[in-house]
Amino acid sequence: MRILIADDNALFLEGLHGLLEEQHDFQVVGTAADGAETLKLAAELGPDILLLELEVPKVHGMEVLRRLGSNVTMVMRTILLAASMDDDQMAQAFDLGARGLILKDSAPSVLWSCIRAVMRGKYWALEREVSDPKTIGRDRGQEPQDHKHSKRYGLTPREMEVMVAIVAGRTNREIAQKFGISEQTVKHHLTHIFDKVGVYNRLELALFAIHHGLVGRN
Repeated sequence: MRILIADDNALFLEGLHGLLEEQHDFQVVGTAADGAETLKLAAELGPDILLLELEVPKVHGMEVLRRLGSNVTMVMRTILLAASMDDDQMAQAFDLGARGLILKDSAPSVLWSCIRAVMRGKYWALEREVSDPKTIGRDRGQEPQDHKHSKRYGLTPREMEVMVAIVAGRTNREIAQKFGISEQTVKHHLTHIFDKVGVYNRLELALFAIHHGLVGRN
């Protein structure tokens, strides 16, 4: 199985590359550090599997999925990697053409099972193989209240985490270090958050979050 990996965290990328190469049926044919490079290499290399980090810079993971899905000649199957995912994100990813969704802190054996299931024509959701992605989330139980509020504004779990960090007074560098992402990715999140909730700066965001009960008062 010829695999392309896309992730902007160099340490994670190198570690995953090495682990994949230890599997006798996996071959890493390329690595990409952002969404634009991912689209370029996917077209050039034609891999069987793309392991795509949701928060890649330049072109966001969801937009990468959208663009790949519009290419009717592309037979590559995409597995989305993320620090966290809610049901809405999962549904959107499958709608855009993802064949698997897996959390980045999953055990390597779970990822191997995911890749092999996807190559057999199945779908994969977090830790299990599924036949129909439309059934995902029906039995996941009641969601926390803050997730309900976040959905009202279209905020993703990672955007909620960034917002909590902003309320706590963290800098972009501190947020990047906390979540293992680049400062550019933090800025990308903030731009999306500002647009979604209708504010223009960090102070307005903090006041908005507290006023609307999106985070607790410190």
